[in-house]
Amino acid sequence: MAESNSDLLKEFCIPTYIFNDETKISDVPDAPKFPVLVFINSKSGGQLGGDLLKTYKSILNEHQVFDVGEEAPDKVLHRVYMRLEKLKQEKDEFASKIHERLRIIVAGGDGTAGWLLGVVCDLKLPHPPPVATVPLGTGNNLPFSFGWGKKNPGTDRNSVLSFLEQVMKAKEMKIDNWHILMRMRAPKEGSCDPIAPLELPHSLHAFGRVSSTDELNMEGYHTFRGGFWNYFSMGMDAQVSYAFHIERKLHPEKFKNQLVNQSTRAKFGCTQGWFAASVFHPSSKNVAQLAKVKIMKKYGQCQWQDLQIPNSIRSIICLNLPSFSGGLNPWGKPNSRKQRDRDLTPPFVDDGLLEIVGFRDAWHGLVLLAPNGHGTRLAQAPRIRFEFHKGAADHTFMRIDGEPWKQPLPIDDDTVVVEISHLGQVNMLATQNCRSKSVYDPSSTSHHNGEEDDDSDEEDSRNEAHVFRKFGAAATFRIPDEVDISQLS
Repeated sequence: MAESNSDLLKEFCIPTYIFNDETKISDVPDAPKFPVLVFINSKSGGQLGGDLLKTYKSILNEHQVFDVGEEAPDKVLHRVYMRLEKLKQEKDEFASKIHERLRIIVAGGDGTAGWLLGVVCDLKLPHPPPVATVPLGTGNNLPFSFGWGKKNPGTDRNSVLSFLEQVMKAKEMKIDNWHILMRMRAPKEGSCDPIAPLELPHSLHAFGRVSSTDELNMEGYHTFRGGFWNYFSMGMDAQVSYAFHIERKLHPEKFKNQLVNQSTRAKFGCTQGWFAASVFHPSSKNVAQLAKVKIMKKYGQCQWQDLQIPNSIRSIICLNLPSFSGGLNPWGKPNSRKQRDRDLTPPFVDDGLLEIVGFRDAWHGLVLLAPNGHGTRLAQAPRIRFEFHKGAADHTFMRIDGEPWKQPLPIDDDTVVVEISHLGQVNMLATQNCRSKSVYDPSSTSHHNGEEDDDSDEEDSRNEAHVFRKFGAAATFRIPDEVDISQLS
């Protein structure tokens, strides 16, 4: 067994000379078939991140394993690829094979995974390395979407070896990535800057103010830009998530495992009024009262169309992957009649379209736990625009790939605009249990049973939602079985 494990690891290990000049090419064996760079957020998953970092460093070359808290991935990848290019120019065939075969493993929450994807995207490599994601957060939507699971992994040697075997067998799959722009007139007083996500201030998810030389810059306005892969949401679900993140930042010692995290999130879902939104959430903060939403239905189209949002919708989600809130699919699978009459499709992750879904409250969200359940399908589009009404509110809540913030809104000046558009694609590694569906390879989700939703009115499904309130795995919508609802106060 030890010998077979040794043979397995040889296919992943990258020799030290690839990273510096300490070792000569003559001292290394044949090029590995699956060379990997491993990025781990040691602060994710309580103690698990740190333990996983130690295990990977003990079984691979420690030079190919990085703690994102110690060294930012953009600096690491820039350095590694500069080194590979230098060696390739020196006719180093070994380095050429490493460059050609390189894969990335990232262990952390969705924010960490998105950070790596953003860095890979920014490098604009001719052959970007595909990325495998280790679930080490609370939601783990990215790993779950591509078959890597959603439970925190084992950190011992055998668990890591088992994961590496999956990486070896995984297939490449493309995923759309999305650009998000926010623009507002410079306020007369105060600040309306977006607040960077609490966990990863260096992540692409954090809105960055564009420079004065950026082509997106407009005189007299503040312009920010960022990106995402899984979802952008606005409204009450983001408000609950924000309260959870604030508490975790103030008391990190209370958040050591997924059950505690989900229980605490459920508590905030109740105390913030998400389960009694009609009572605690003023209608003035519903999406339709806060913003006008517009879409462009097709690429190259220059005309924005108003999207009709029901007045009861308190949360809107622009979704790229079939996993939200710990593994639920808000879009579902439209039946053939709806596909024909409303021009809807199943949710492909590489078709250049976002699925736009609305929810009234947490009870509405619980229909996702029922067979074929889904939210209120609003549209599919490659471009979406939110125009927040002047003076509608002094703030709202937004969330990108699990990272929430409280967004100030100017109350005495122009409309705040948030615009989302398709930017490009990156490569993911997917296992045979992959839930994501490619428009080019429909068989990639062969595990689906082909069931479609029924024709019942989406707005009438609320009455049945309470049946499922103690079932499923959703962090935002679910109350875990171990939580006593009467004690949530």
